[in-house]
Amino acid sequence: MNGIVIIDKPMDWTSQDVVSKLRGVLHTKRIGHGGTLDPMATGVLPVFVGRATRGVEFFEYAEKTYETVLRLGITTTTEDITGTVLTESPVAVTEADLEAALENFRGDIFQTPPMYSAIKIGGQKLCDLARKGKEVERKPRPVTIHQLTLLSFDGVKATLRVRCSKGTYIRTLCKDIGAALGCGGCMESLRRTAAGAYSIAEAVPLQQLVEAADPERFLRPVDTMFTEYTAVTLTEKQALRCRNGNSFTIALPDGTYRAYDGEGNFLMLAKVEENVMSTIKSFFEVG
Repeated sequence: MNGIVIIDKPMDWTSQDVVSKLRGVLHTKRIGHGGTLDPMATGVLPVFVGRATRGVEFFEYAEKTYETVLRLGITTTTEDITGTVLTESPVAVTEADLEAALENFRGDIFQTPPMYSAIKIGGQKLCDLARKGKEVERKPRPVTIHQLTLLSFDGVKATLRVRCSKGTYIRTLCKDIGAALGCGGCMESLRRTAAGAYSIAEAVPLQQLVEAADPERFLRPVDTMFTEYTAVTLTEKQALRCRNGNSFTIALPDGTYRAYDGEGNFLMLAKVEENVMSTIKSFFEVG
């Protein structure tokens, strides 16, 4: 069984919880997920099954889109509403104030990772240290906010749409926006609406998949994650060289391609340099 299933992750499940559940449902141990979602978050969680797990490393760099609710006037230990409240402040922020603040968080910015995260420092996860009441110095990291849109604002709660790069913490973004406004803030809710080529419209609720008589029907071909690249059909001789792990000549411009055999089987993600095609990652069945 090979392919990618797009799960609409339920609240209070970890990404690993979903993977563990699907190992039993799909009767295979070879499963991995494409990007961790916090337990309180819901939405798009691509799960890679069988040989499709070879694509996880590429998906880690995919852009993500979220809808989040920023709660102004409160800061917490976890930077979201589930944490212990650290400060409470009155909120006197107009929509114009908020829009002006958001402008400073668009494009390339730096974030200091939250203590409640899986990042390791000195071999220890920050979240494990945080649970022991410890805090360590973290270096700010560069991230890119491609889109930051205010969807609604009632004076205290703001709903935002965020399209961002790998490694962006939406909790930290909410905290930093609140700090910029002078009243503090934290993340109240989070829903991932897109990840790479996949959107929430094509995601299946976990319970629906678990209860399905034929859960494998929800599996998508692995090449669906590479739709941004041009598809190329190889000759029989080229396909054979591909399967043997060899490069070969081909009359194509330099770039990245999806390569298929004459029967339409996805063979590899490939690169072409000076009319020579070689493998970036193979996805064909062996044997």
